[in-house]
Parts: sequence; structure tokens; C-alpha cells
Amino acid sequence: MLSTSDQNLSRLSLTIRGAVQGVGFRPFVYRLATQLNLKGWVNNSVGGVFIEVEGCSESLERFQQRLQIEKPPISHIHSLEAVWLPLAGYSHFEIRASQSTIQGAKSAIVLPDLATCPQCLQDIFDPHNRRFRYPFTNCTNCGPRYSIIKTLPYDRENTTMAAFPMCPNCDREYHHPGDRRFHAQPNACPVCGPILELWNHQGQVLANRHHALLQAAAAMGRGQIVAMKGLGGFQLLVDATNAAAVEQLRVRKHRPHKPFAVMYRSIQQIAQVCDISAAEEQWLRSPQAPIVLLSRLPGASALADNVAPGNPNLGVMLPYTPLHHLLMAELDFPIVATSGNFSNEPICTDQTEALHRLGKIADIFLVHNRPIARPVDDSVVRSVLGEQMVIRRARGYAPLPVTILDKDSHHTTHDSILSQSISNCQYPYILAVGGHLKNTIAIAVEKQVFISQYIGNLQSPQAFQAFKEAINSLSNIYDFKPDVIACDAHPDYISTEFAYQLAADIWQQEKRQVPVIPVQHHYAHVLAVMAEHQLSFPVLGVAWDGTGYGLDETIWGGEFLLINKIGFQRVGHWRNFPLPGGDKAVLEPRRLGLGLLYELWGEQLWDYLNKQKISLGNFPQLKLILQMLNRKVNTPRTSSVGRLFDAIAFLVGHRDNISFEGQAAMDLEFAIGDVITDEHYPINLHQSSGKIILDWEPMVKQVLKDFNNHVPVSLISAKFHNTLIEGIIMVSQKFPEVPLVLTGGCFQNRYLLEKTIQRLTSEGIIHYWSKQVPTNDGGLALGQVMAIIINNLINN
Repeated sequence: MLSTSDQNLSRLSLTIRGAVQGVGFRPFVYRLATQLNLKGWVNNSVGGVFIEVEGCSESLERFQQRLQIEKPPISHIHSLEAVWLPLAGYSHFEIRASQSTIQGAKSAIVLPDLATCPQCLQDIFDPHNRRFRYPFTNCTNCGPRYSIIKTLPYDRENTTMAAFPMCPNCDREYHHPGDRRFHAQPNACPVCGPILELWNHQGQVLANRHHALLQAAAAMGRGQIVAMKGLGGFQLLVDATNAAAVEQLRVRKHRPHKPFAVMYRSIQQIAQVCDISAAEEQWLRSPQAPIVLLSRLPGASALADNVAPGNPNLGVMLPYTPLHHLLMAELDFPIVATSGNFSNEPICTDQTEALHRLGKIADIFLVHNRPIARPVDDSVVRSVLGEQMVIRRARGYAPLPVTILDKDSHHTTHDSILSQSISNCQYPYILAVGGHLKNTIAIAVEKQVFISQYIGNLQSPQAFQAFKEAINSLSNIYDFKPDVIACDAHPDYISTEFAYQLAADIWQQEKRQVPVIPVQHHYAHVLAVMAEHQLSFPVLGVAWDGTGYGLDETIWGGEFLLINKIGFQRVGHWRNFPLPGGDKAVLEPRRLGLGLLYELWGEQLWDYLNKQKISLGNFPQLKLILQMLNRKVNTPRTSSVGRLFDAIAFLVGHRDNISFEGQAAMDLEFAIGDVITDEHYPINLHQSSGKIILDWEPMVKQVLKDFNNHVPVSLISAKFHNTLIEGIIMVSQKFPEVPLVLTGGCFQNRYLLEKTIQRLTSEGIIHYWSKQVPTNDGGLALGQVMAIIINNLINN
């Protein structure tokens, strides 16, 4: 024992920021301090975790070292500030009540929802455990976080679990520092916690608790569709081996072709139908437990063909809540587990609302009475050359922030332009409202950008409401009021219109001016990757997608942007072609094919079509389309690589019409199959108005020639992809020693991305791509934040 008269005693104050709340960090600190015979206290605050410890200097040094080495595995320390202070004379170590107010901004990180840990899984399947078969079992290592929190700090009274007073047994666990449920905010048991119920379409209770689960499992065995209230919202569940049941789900959900994700009971079952690497298995088993896109094994799947029609990949996941584990234990088949919504609507979170919104889809409803604070969908990832690439960022990942200035970064320096711009930014609070498709929003607090969960396409009133609620939700957690709002440059996006309306409302209500700054779509895409990798200027951005508002009144989407300290310069793009009917062309690849051919043959297109015997299917609007093209009416021009994919897909015999954006491009990618070739088609590079134009004309003519000569579509597709990649190499060589960034929805195409990376590597070109922030429009909000920061530097 140390004496208070010991001259070697000191007091250490620590401020820790990062993912340190809701992860068992305070119990860990308590145990470590008592092991080292230190006195003092620890508490949560809206800024992070505060610690004061005193004891001998050697023990304090050891405490600080072990704190960072032995911290809970799901925690992450972003910063640790240590200050040595005079002795305070503490008599013991304690966990103090959380502090709800501090000077400065709320910046504590809200942890995402985490998959069930092995210990809790053991509890729910142990007949002698008091949580046997309890579907809301959790501890400090797992369970709901973001989907239940209302505000900081992360304490039970600030979550939707406040409505469930703990029984004596749960209360004892919650207050015992040695228990793994010590300060587990969602802690509950069958005596005091949420319960399951099975409802019919009228909301009448058919069964409760485990009987409800058993009857839901039996319903799926009969081919029925179950709407289940899960962690962050409802899921629609059906037997994935029952083609009739899957087709019924497609018809009712209005989702004719888009692939469904499948939940399996175990890794062993997944390995029987998919090729799975060690890394992919690790992602499936991780606390994030995302949907992982895997390659299917030929002929091995017992799934219904209409689960993922014509798709060589399958989105799979493991059970990630006790409810999922208990349900799958009662089933001898995998299940489709898809979002509880109609297509293009947000996921449903409330059981009463579900009766109305999902009543025409589901046959029965498995619900519970734990409120969901915000909708959180499943995340989707895939492997790119062995590294994880996040395609949809939601459960398990959101709202973890991106730190936009990290002193330990390998890719930037303290005197870089980006560092200066962040340090000098006059807007401490930035709201970015994202785009129109695959929407996410983001708020910037100090040097952290908190990106919301995936919201989706803002086409329906329900989706727009979910968008507004996401903004309010993050704002409430962080007491956030924007000083500036970033939006897409497209004036007709719903998110853009909202940004201007919000600024007007703030002026009317608070008499506070909040500027709205539009950000060009592809510039935001590139900046998002720069922020993720903390890159300095200059960077050559390759931004390829379906649609983005151009600054020259055309539709961009095949862009080469040089990013520097004053913004961006459009240094190159693919040759434009017309989109007959504008937005209508997005779901009609034959319109895009006609636009591409018209660019080549002009008013002679009708003769060309007849001569080549190109089939347009049942297309009564053909003459009207040709008139539109001749008169240049409602035929906006585009450089979009996404639309080029669609046009080529049609020209080689794939799909007149599609039911979701990207479907034709996916068909073209999948057509490659096992073909391995480095062959590519010719393209021309020329200058126009100071820009490099990649002219696809020789490529398209050769594609048509190959197709007419019955060259396999698999080879045509591979050569087409390779041609796009050669275009990147050709342009990048015009900018030696400038790092390259690959971004935009087209780079969700695994063949395109991996082959591009391999070619860039072989040419010695430094390159980066999106990994933890989606390369599609789900990453726009982060890029919009960065544009505001850089814009501030320019103006100052």
C-alpha cells in the first residue's frame, strides 16, 4: 500500500476521445486502476471519457500504456490528452455519473449497433441461463447502440430503453464493475425487458415470447412472408429455397429483378454455396456483421433461381441479433432477409406503421416493443483484391466519423493545403445533405465528419421524411446547428431544394444567415476519397457514374478532374452523346443505344437500323424518338460512363428495359464470366476547348462489328471493360507524378475496379479508391463537407 506522504505520488488527468462509450470502457478503466492500486474516477461526457487517477508515477505511466494496449476490442481511441496535476487526495477509485454538459462541442462518438457476441450467444442457448431464448440479450460488447440512442452522453435514460426499468437482477449486473453487463445501457431480461409478439393484419396478438417466434418460423416453412421488426427496422423474411414464395415477395414488394440478400445459419452453410476467403469469413463474423457479396460456386446452390436471377454473386449474412439466431435455429433452410419496405421507400421501424405500409406485402408480423430511434438498414461490403470495400454504409458502420485531419496520416503533412484549410475553417458546424440517390447526410463537428446511415433514394414522400429525420436525429445527438449547408449543384434535387428551404427557415426563425453552397457532383466524389485517405493536392480524379449535373449544361459522368488548392479543373471526359427522353432513358437501355448510334450516323440512323437488322423489341415510340433526335428536343447530352455501359449492353443483346439503375451494366459485367484477356478496342484521344476528349467511336464500331460477326459477348464485354481502363491509363500519363483517385458508382463494378488497380500498379501510378466510404452517391455528403472547407480557404 502507498502512503499519502510518499513523495512519488502524482495525479494524471486523461481526456479520451473516440469510440469509447458503450464498449465497456469505464469498467475496463475501473479494473485497470484497481489492479494498479490507483485512486480517482472515470466518467462519460458528451466529449468522450474523462479520467483522473493518482498514485505512484511508475503505476501511472503503466496505467497510461496499458490503457491503450489492453482497451476493449471494439473501442477505438482517436486522441488521448494527458495532463499532470497536483494531488487531490482521492481515497478510492470510482465510476462517476456521466457529465451531460461541457465547454465546446459534443464530439463523443456514438458506436454503431454491434452483432451478438459469443458470450451472449452462449447465454441464449443455455437452458440453465435466465436469458435462455431471450431475443434481446446483450452486454457491453454487443447489441443496439445507434438505433436506440436519443442524445449524448450514452446512458440508459438517453436511449429508448429508458421505458424498461431494470429488475433487481439486471440492476445488480448493471452496477457491478466486474460484470460484463456493467453499464450496458440496453441491459434487460425476460422479466423486465422488451417482449416479442406475433400479430395478424389487424394488429391482434396471436402469440407472444418464444411461441411467437416458433409460429413465425412455421409460417415461413409454409411459404409465407414474415415482416419482422429487427434491430434498426423491419425485414421481410421468406424461405430462400421456395421459388414461389420468393416470387410472391418480388411481386408484392415491386422488386422484379434486383438481387435479394440471404441469411444463413452458419459459415459452413455459406461455404457450401459460395467461394469464401478467410477475410470474407472474418467480415461475416465481425461485430459489424455486414452483408458480404460473394462469388457463387457453380451448380452448388440450393437457392431458388429468382433470389438473385442471372447473378454470379450472392449477398450473404449471418444472424447478427439474438432474435435472428433464435429464429434461424428453428429453420432448416436459408432465408431471404430484405428491407421492410416497398422499393424506393425507407425501411419501416414502427409496428403500427408496419401494419399500414407492409400490410400488402407480409402475411404475418413478428414485432417487439423496444422503440427504434432511427432506421438503420444492413450494410453491404465486398472484397476488392482482398481488401474490404463498403458499398452501403449503415448498421455496424454508421455513424462512425471520418477524421478529416489526423496527425498520424501517411498521406498528408501538417503544412499541406488540406491541413491548413481544416485548421482555418471559419465554419465549425457544416451540414451536407448529399445527393438524390443512395442518399446519406453528414455533419462536421470540429475535425470529425459524422456520416449518417444509408437513407436511400429520395423519390417518395416517405424517403424524404426519413431524410429530414436523419438530419434532425444527428443534430439532436450533437446539439448541432449548421453554420453553412452544402448540397449538390443540381438545382432540382430534393436534397438541394431542402437545403435552401432550411436556410430560409433558419433566417425566419432565428434571424441567422446560413449560406448554402452547391458542390459539383463529381468534385464531391473525388473529395470524399481524398478525405478518407487524407490526401494532399494535387490529385487527378477519375469520377465515373450514371448522372451528375455538369457546369456546361450537359450531364457529366465520365470525368477526369484535376483537384488543386483552388478547386477543380475538368481536364478530360468521354465524348458526349444524346439521351433521348432525358431521365426516361435511365431505365430504357435501347434509348441509350439509339442515342449512341445517332451520334455516329445522324439522320441516316433509320437506314442503318434496317440494314443491320437491330432489334428494338416492341418499341412504338421509335419514330418519335428518331424525331426527337433529329430535332434535338429533350435529348440532353452526356459524357456518362454509366450510360455508355447501358448503351453497349443493349447493342450486344442485353435488355431493352431494366427495373433498377445499373441492371444493364451488371449484365454486361457478368457476361465476362471466366474470360481472361488483355485485349481492348481502339479509342481516340483529342483536344477540344483545352480538354482531353476520349472518343469512343472506333470502339463502338468495332463492338458492333464483333457482335455482327458472332464474337462471344463474353469477349466483347471483357474488351469493352479493358478499353475503359486503357482510357484511364492514357489520360493519367498526361499528368505524371499526380496521384490518381477512382470514384463514382461505375467503380462498384469489380472487374473494372480490380483490373484498373492492377494496370495502374503495373504502370507505377499511385492510386486510391473508396474503401470505408461508399464510392457511389453514399459518399457525396463527405465530399460536400470537404468542398466547404476548401472553399473557405480560397475565400480567406
